Amino acid sequence: MSSVVKRFCDRLSVFKVSPLLLVWQQVFGEARTRILLWYLLILGITFLISIPIFRYQLYQRINQRVRQDIEINMMAFNALIKGEKFVAENRLTNDEPEEILNESKQFNSLLSGEEKITAPASVEDLIKLFKAYLLYRRPEDESYFITFIDGEFYKSSPSKRPKLLARDSLLMRRWAKQTQPEQGEQEFFAPDASNILYMVEPITINGQTRGVFVVAHNTTGERTEALKAVAVIIEVFSLVFVVSLILTWLAAGRILAPLRTILTTAHAISESDLTQRLPARGNGELAELAKTFNEMMDRLEAAFASQREFVNDAGHELKTPITIVRGHLELMGDDPQEQQETVTLVIGELDRMSRLVDDMILLAKAERADFLQVATVNVAELTKELFVKAQALAERDWQLDSVAKGQIVVDRQRITEAVMNLAQNATQHTRESDTISIGSAIAKGKVRFWIRDTGEGIPLVDQKRIFERFARSSKSRRRSEGAGLGLSIVRAIAEAHFGQVLLRSQLGTGSMFTIVLPLDPPKK
Repeated sequence: MSSVVKRFCDRLSVFKVSPLLLVWQQVFGEARTRILLWYLLILGITFLISIPIFRYQLYQRINQRVRQDIEINMMAFNALIKGEKFVAENRLTNDEPEEILNESKQFNSLLSGEEKITAPASVEDLIKLFKAYLLYRRPEDESYFITFIDGEFYKSSPSKRPKLLARDSLLMRRWAKQTQPEQGEQEFFAPDASNILYMVEPITINGQTRGVFVVAHNTTGERTEALKAVAVIIEVFSLVFVVSLILTWLAAGRILAPLRTILTTAHAISESDLTQRLPARGNGELAELAKTFNEMMDRLEAAFASQREFVNDAGHELKTPITIVRGHLELMGDDPQEQQETVTLVIGELDRMSRLVDDMILLAKAERADFLQVATVNVAELTKELFVKAQALAERDWQLDSVAKGQIVVDRQRITEAVMNLAQNATQHTRESDTISIGSAIAKGKVRFWIRDTGEGIPLVDQKRIFERFARSSKSRRRSEGAGLGLSIVRAIAEAHFGQVLLRSQLGTGSMFTIVLPLDPPKK
């Protein structure tokens, strides 16, 4: 049985992914590899499109030049027919055959001085015209001057022509019977001619077509040279392509180096170490990414620090009532009166812990989108309601400063809770003879609710700190019964309404807390 299991496991091991395959998967998953592949794809497509276009443009330039040469040669022939002075080009050399040299001498004497050749009036004149042109105007390489008389081939220059321009070829027979001028292009799929450009000019004598003059050019040579140039371009482009790929790989690695730094930094970050930051250099997207990452880390570090401080403070605040409850329960005797006093004390401490937990839950909910249930509220009615509720908190000289008139969009319950917290805080730092005033006002698109007292005031060093969680004034003559979360809750409610809490206080004179809210807060 064990041998069977071993063989089965050996077969399964065949399907294990090799380490080399994992390495290749990692390489192809990298950002710069994908950039390189996209660059390769774009450059390859561009190359595949540009090479045929480049070849086509070369062919068009060749055809354009050849057509210009054909037109010039045909213009010279037509000028000769019209009797204009004949301009000899590429005169014969002594290397020509003796027969051609003798004919040349005859025509030299014929064309000496200002003598002109007139339009042919007979076949003999036509022969004379063809001989004059073929002798005195030499075609370029791969160009051919071809003449026909009475539908039959007469002479050509040069006399040696490709097979497709042989005497009995279809194209030659068609040209021999041509009665109208024609300019065209004929493509062949033969080894000795790929493309022939031509211009045909029939010659009429006494109303009948007696001769045909053709200027033709075989572009095989030029196209071969063009293809060689394209091949050179392909070779050079291939070399440049390979070099550019290597440089692109290196450049992409350098450009994406901040991403690797972000990855390394992210791996190094833990709950116990949030101090890692990225170097932000320059003004590009990656520099902006590094700055955004650092800002995110600053927020995370502050959040974790606040969380740890909050947990520590909450633990400290809960530890005190738990210690009190446990101590009294351990020391509680059999005396009924003592037991009743202990139970009363324990219930009081449990109530305090319950309020602390409720406050902590409220602060946690303040960051949620459904924390507020806003509605349109009448400011005057809300202010009077707050004043009535505040008077039940303690015996003080309660005053109603002013009452604003208008409508606001707020969460009525949360605003009431915030103002009551401020009023409760005022009662804890004033005496029965002190005055506590409540009021509201609307101005410049904002509504203000304030609690003003003539109590002991708050030291300047504590005026910012008291809005933090579990914070208390360091020089208060009285110990607050709360856990130090009241003002944190007030600030959380104000900020949830896109507002703020302002404090103005002076020792021995009193304090004034103002909740400032927009009349119509923006939607989240």
